[in-house]
Amino acid sequence: MVSDIFAVLADSLPEQLMRQEVGVRMLSLLRADYLGSYVWDDTKKEFVNRVSFNMSEDNLSEYEQYYQYRDTVTPRLQYCREAVRVSNVIPQGELMRTELFNDFLRRDGLHWGMNVYAWAGDSNIGDLRIWRGKQRDDFSDHDLAMAEFIRPAFTAALARARAAAGMTKQSGPQARLISEDVLKNLTARERDVVGLVVEGLLDKEIAFRLGISYTTVRTHIDRSFHKLGVGSRSKLIRAVQTNGQ
Repeated sequence: MVSDIFAVLADSLPEQLMRQEVGVRMLSLLRADYLGSYVWDDTKKEFVNRVSFNMSEDNLSEYEQYYQYRDTVTPRLQYCREAVRVSNVIPQGELMRTELFNDFLRRDGLHWGMNVYAWAGDSNIGDLRIWRGKQRDDFSDHDLAMAEFIRPAFTAALARARAAAGMTKQSGPQARLISEDVLKNLTARERDVVGLVVEGLLDKEIAFRLGISYTTVRTHIDRSFHKLGVGSRSKLIRAVQTNGQ
């Protein structure tokens, strides 16, 4: 699992997709149940660009619109430069008496938490908020050590993705044209899905945009992988892009 995570971190994925792919693997590695991931916008003083697993859209929207501005727990975690258990920063009994826990975390079943914050200098460029349910145990010292082992590479990968995104914006729209010759073996729906992958949309966003299920999106992506002879989203993107000349 660790090897797989480092392979993803070494790939040239867009920042949000990087957090998604690493996040789902971290859930497996740490035997966790829930994930929320954000990027800190220092201008707006708020968390943006959500990635999540096994958490409800309504609950997360409530967090973004209300609880994050009244959250007394996350600021204490955010400035930790190493992976940190929530219970090391705030005792579990104290956490369970907060509004954040009772009206946000508990609604989706989140109980034991571990946070990993990526800091590039003085900028918090992304995070992984990993949680287990009440019926589980808190994260062990070994779990914490594993997360800390991965954190530097996670930070470096996010920094590279951010730099690459800046270069893409400077290079103009021609850099993201899709080669029709490459796509000729795909069905019309597979082309639709691949086009949105190239735009950087996540699977759930593609499903919403096209009005299809998440499972159907995954099926179209897997079939596109097979037809184009690729094994990852970054290779898929490179396969169908042209320099516009």
